[in-house]
Amino acid sequence: MKVIFLQDVKGQGKKGEIKEVADGYARNFLLPRGLAKEATKSNINELNAYKSSEQKRKAQELEQAKKLAKELEQLTVTIPSKSGEGGKLFGAVTAKQIADQLKQMKIQIDKRKILLDEPIRSLGYTHVPVKIHKEVTATIKVHVVDEN
Repeated sequence: MKVIFLQDVKGQGKKGEIKEVADGYARNFLLPRGLAKEATKSNINELNAYKSSEQKRKAQELEQAKKLAKELEQLTVTIPSKSGEGGKLFGAVTAKQIADQLKQMKIQIDKRKILLDEPIRSLGYTHVPVKIHKEVTATIKVHVVDEN
């Protein structure tokens, strides 16, 4: 029996795949649990429509991510911090502080998307990569200035 998988099934297939499986396996396991549905013409057409709409949605997401990346490339985030002699900070500037500063600038970026290897511990400019989308990474300029 040909079935369309609605979810990933270990050892059988991934979501959206059409595969031939044993009749008993399909009738007694896959169909009752909602893991698959029979591959009729209407179900196959429905699957194809879903795949095309999913592709359009992903392309639109990628386009928005590229637009946001261009906007972020132009940006300089200024963070005031206390510092001692020689430009060393008391403490450090973390990804959370950068995300909070971006939020004040009306840009929503999750702190986990800011790829800061280690916190910034000195005054001056630092280029920080931000992963916006799995294919798009932007670099923002972070300017750490003395509070005084």
